[in-house]
Amino acid sequence: MKEDVKELVLSIVRPLVTKPENVLLDITEGNEFFEYNLTVDPEDIGRVIGKQGRVAKAIRTIVYSVRIQGNKKVRLNIVDGK
Repeated sequence: MKEDVKELVLSIVRPLVTKPENVLLDITEGNEFFEYNLTVDPEDIGRVIGKQGRVAKAIRTIVYSVRIQGNKKVRLNIVDGK
């Protein structure tokens, strides 16, 4: 299931950026969350976040709607790739 969410995030983000080869998504598992840490090229960070965070909010809305087995929730972090 974690891989399905990973593919979902990547399929949403890669068309948005100018350097899709620099998109990385790391998954860490905590007590309450599956943390998906998205790193993009510094030039593309604005494209992923969008004006007033609208693109990031839309991506998170889609990702958070996916049901994961168990009680854990999904959290998507957009990490500055500097």
